[in-house]
Amino acid sequence: MEKKQLKPITNGLLWIFAIGQFGWSLLSGVVSNWMVYYYTGSPDAQNPNTGIFAGFITQEPILFKLTLFGMVLAAGRIFDAITDPLIAGWSDRSNYKGGRRIPFMRVMAIPFALCTIALFVLPQTGNQGLNDFALFVLLMVFYLFMTMFCTPYNALIAELGDTQQHRINVSTYISFTFIVGQSISFLLPNVAGALQGSFGQAGSIRMAVAIMSTIACLAMLFPAFYIKERDYIESKPSQTRPFTSLIKTFSNGQFRRFVYSDVIYFFALTLFQTGLPFYETKLMQVPDTMTFTLTATMTAISVCLYPVVNILAKKIGKKALIITGFFAYSVVFAITSICGVGIHWGFIVAVTAAIPMAILGILPQACVADVAEVTRLETGEDRSGMFFAARTFAFKMGQAIALVAFTSITVAKTQASYRTTAIVAFVTCFIGAVLFFAYNEKKLLNRINELKGNE
Repeated sequence: MEKKQLKPITNGLLWIFAIGQFGWSLLSGVVSNWMVYYYTGSPDAQNPNTGIFAGFITQEPILFKLTLFGMVLAAGRIFDAITDPLIAGWSDRSNYKGGRRIPFMRVMAIPFALCTIALFVLPQTGNQGLNDFALFVLLMVFYLFMTMFCTPYNALIAELGDTQQHRINVSTYISFTFIVGQSISFLLPNVAGALQGSFGQAGSIRMAVAIMSTIACLAMLFPAFYIKERDYIESKPSQTRPFTSLIKTFSNGQFRRFVYSDVIYFFALTLFQTGLPFYETKLMQVPDTMTFTLTATMTAISVCLYPVVNILAKKIGKKALIITGFFAYSVVFAITSICGVGIHWGFIVAVTAAIPMAILGILPQACVADVAEVTRLETGEDRSGMFFAARTFAFKMGQAIALVAFTSITVAKTQASYRTTAIVAFVTCFIGAVLFFAYNEKKLLNRINELKGNE
């Protein structure tokens, strides 16, 4: 039987693919950036909506200094991490008419968006115990839907990145759309403020979440229906069972070296991102409506640096830049821990964070794609889904620990407690930078060139 001629992968196609990243990034940003703020914070004269939903759920520590909310968030991330390899194995082994990845994206986009809305609506009955239970169930479902969309989506990074040039390009494009999605999520208080006259204080927040979720859903559906997976990718179902595939993935020495640093980095970054609205409103004492301005500044500078990162990665390699990014983020966390009152501190953090955000937003995905490509060439089996799932399995464990740590450290809701989270982020990120020296990028790229020369 004659082999099907695949269509060439173009940068235009990669940009269309990247729109999906904007969608799920926006949903993720709404939940990760604002759930803690609205469900646990305390209001003040300048930011009266902080903690607006806090009365609906249990706030007191239930075990040592561990709060129920923090434990629920951590449980969601752990559940998410556990389901990653299961969904990745399902995707790798599937043989649907539309491909191994796209069918998942088409089915999950709408439920994923609806569950995001429900998180800000349903856990608000008159029964606190019922609200706690509803929040727990909704978070589990939210993370399950996110995994079922994102794991197959991430596998396409390696499969559409058929060359080193395309792997760096697609990583650059999805980094751009990711950061735009995250930045727009910081507009939530602004959108809610514009709607408050029509929907009231709480209703305006729910409506703002609904508007953003609708936009995100459309963004996720666009590449899912535009890209015909089998026109560009020769999809061969993997024969390896999910957890066998996961064990094989972690048995790869270079992948493990990458993951060690990645887990620590995401622990530090999650502490920082969860705390960002509090750093700005409680330490710098700026209105929460200014968070978008600061984030937009950081995003704009970071995006301007994307071409530089893209070019430097091809000239000096990804490893040196990633280590630079780790150390730069450590500086950002250190500055945050000593910041004072005033919007100028927000701009200092925003400008400083733009550099590591550009580097670490682009290059780690390309590193995973490199490892997956070597394995494909050596074994003849494409397990791209599992490599990206194994990475997310690991870093989500770091995120889970960070969420417990943040809500436990800040249970007193004092300035000192918020500064402590930034100090912890500084120390751990510095350790991550040191560990990444063990990753051998040159060996991987030489092996890819050697194996492709033998094809």
